[in-house]
Amino acid sequence: MAFEIGQRVGDYEIVSMLGVGGMGRVYRVRNVISDRTEAMKVLLPDLVAEPDLAVRFISEIRMLASFDHPNIAQLHTAFQVDNQLVMMMEFVEGFTLEQRAKQGPIPQSDIINYMQQVLGALSYAHGRGVVHRDIKPANIMVTSHGVVKLMDFGIAKSRVEQDLTRPGTTMGSMYYMSPEQVRGGTVDARSDIYSVGVMMYELFAGRRPFVADSAYGILNQQCNVAPQPPVELNQQLPPALSDLILCALAKDPANRFQNAQAVSNALRQIAAQNETPNTEVTFTPVVVPGSYAGSAAGAAPSADPGFAAAPVAAYAGPSSGHRGAWITVGALAVLVIVAAAAVGLPHLFHTSAKTESDGDRIAQTAPAAPSP
Repeated sequence: MAFEIGQRVGDYEIVSMLGVGGMGRVYRVRNVISDRTEAMKVLLPDLVAEPDLAVRFISEIRMLASFDHPNIAQLHTAFQVDNQLVMMMEFVEGFTLEQRAKQGPIPQSDIINYMQQVLGALSYAHGRGVVHRDIKPANIMVTSHGVVKLMDFGIAKSRVEQDLTRPGTTMGSMYYMSPEQVRGGTVDARSDIYSVGVMMYELFAGRRPFVADSAYGILNQQCNVAPQPPVELNQQLPPALSDLILCALAKDPANRFQNAQAVSNALRQIAAQNETPNTEVTFTPVVVPGSYAGSAAGAAPSADPGFAAAPVAAYAGPSSGHRGAWITVGALAVLVIVAAAAVGLPHLFHTSAKTESDGDRIAQTAPAAPSP
């Protein structure tokens, strides 16, 4: 059954077609009661004719129903219409990373921000035993507020439903598939990390890591050819970031990052180094009266609200041509201070004796008042 623009499907009115995938069509719809815009995904084949696809579609529904993460498109509800499964999803208005990349280079800071959000979503899914298996720019939506939404878990694999993919079956998008996916082997979270590596390579370097004239050529390179370092294609890329991408693209899963959080942590460190590449910042404690900054040498600053830390940016000092002059001036200043102390010290303090009314004598030592 094909749905048409303007048609009613339960409490929903079809507004437009959003896209067509391998398993179904996606429509923009409006709930006629709440007036909320949503996305409706419909399984293409008849349930009787393609029972395996129906099982996979139901698996996706159940998987998404268990998710609650800001970077994963949310499932609202699901039902059947004329023997077809229908999935009502959060409508994400924005652009895909594939669409954005076609418009021109994306700033490095934006790419890192997007990847951090993708990795957060993957870390969440992996923690629930779900491998996406189709990570690519076309499945990454970005809203007008810069929020990333990971889409399309249609071929995702869950540890509780291992039998949906038979051994030897290849599933995924060939440009982004890990070597183990290409071979039809067992995949885990590290396969998604490989796909993230391909996606980062494409976004940072301006092209995919593997290019060939045929599907066989692409898949052969995925399994057997080391990619050109992306820093050679984009010389503005920090070498550490280039190395990170190559690590994610290791042929052997054991040589990749072992989880999404590890990639995210490495990206965060590289981003911090890139923002302040030559600057170190130290902190000099300033103790406010009544506060405690710690008594042990080298102790960390106290968490007491009365403690204040004054940031002091590292400074290389004056140039070598003026360093001698500064040292000489400092030495003369020290000599002047020492000489003044030698002359004035005998007169700095005076001692007086005073007889109190009870006959006791009290010796008092008082500092001389400073001259005006």
